[in-house]
Amino acid sequence: MTANKETIVLQETVRIKQINKDDYISLTDIAKYKNANDPRFVIQNWMRTRFTVEFLGIWEHLNNTHFNRVEFEAVKKEAGSNAFVLTPTKWVKLTDAIGIRSKAGRYGGTYAHKDIAFEFASWISVEFKLYLIKEFQRLKDVEHKQLGWDIRRNLTKINYLIHTDAIKQNLLPVELSKQQVNMVYASEADILNMALFGKTAKKWRDENPGEKGNIRDYANVSQLVCLSNLENLNAHFIQEGIKQPERLRKLNQIAIQQMELLLENRSVKKLENQNEVNG
Repeated sequence: MTANKETIVLQETVRIKQINKDDYISLTDIAKYKNANDPRFVIQNWMRTRFTVEFLGIWEHLNNTHFNRVEFEAVKKEAGSNAFVLTPTKWVKLTDAIGIRSKAGRYGGTYAHKDIAFEFASWISVEFKLYLIKEFQRLKDVEHKQLGWDIRRNLTKINYLIHTDAIKQNLLPVELSKQQVNMVYASEADILNMALFGKTAKKWRDENPGEKGNIRDYANVSQLVCLSNLENLNAHFIQEGIKQPERLRKLNQIAIQQMELLLENRSVKKLENQNEVNG
C-alpha cells in the first residue's frame, strides 16, 4: 500500500503500514478484539507456543537472509515450557527477525508482515481472520485501481513534456513573445484535443461553464492512454516537418483506430469476466 492506512474489522480499527515495500498489519489492533485492555499480553501468549515459534522461524528462513538460526534453535527448545516467555522485542533482538516490528509509545505498537498477521488473526478468531483478509484485499483492489490511473496520468505527463519540447525546438522562433509562445502551445494542444475529443479546449469550456479544470481532466482511462500515444506521435510528426493540417488528419485517424481497439478489448474483457462469474 502506498501509505499508512487503517480499516475496520468487526468494529475494531486495524492499522496497516508499509515497511520496506511490504504490508505490515498491527498485531496490537488485532489483539484488542480479544482483550482491549491488555493486547500485549495476548501477543505474548501467542508467541510463547511452540507452534508459533516454529511458524515464525520458517517465515524468517524463507524471507530473511540475516536470520540468526543458532539463537532460533535455542528459543525453539524452550518454547512451550511453563517458564517460557517471548515478547516481540526479545524475538527481534535474539534472532534479527524482520517479520515482526515493535515500537513503544503512544503511536507505536507491534506490527507483523501480513503473512504472520493473518496467522495471528486465525489464533484470535477464525471469523476475524476471514474478515481481515477480505478487508485487506478490498484495500489492495482500490489501491491497484488508483495506481493504474496514476500510471496513465503520469505517462500522459511524460509524453506531454516530449510533445512541448518538440514544439519548442521546431515551431518556436526565438523572437516570439511569451504570449505568442503560449498561443503556439495552446494551438498544438488543441490539435490533440480535436483529434481525440473532436473539439477545442475553449469549445469544451463553453459547453461546460460549471465544470472546473479542462477537457482532459474528464477523460476516461482509454482516452488517457490514447492521448499519451498521440502526444508522442505528434512530437515525431513535428520533428519530421509535417504541417499542422496533415498532422491533425493523421492523428485523428490514429485516435479513431486506437479508441476502437481499446474499447473492443475492454468489451472482450468484460465478457470474459461475466463468463467466469456465470461459470
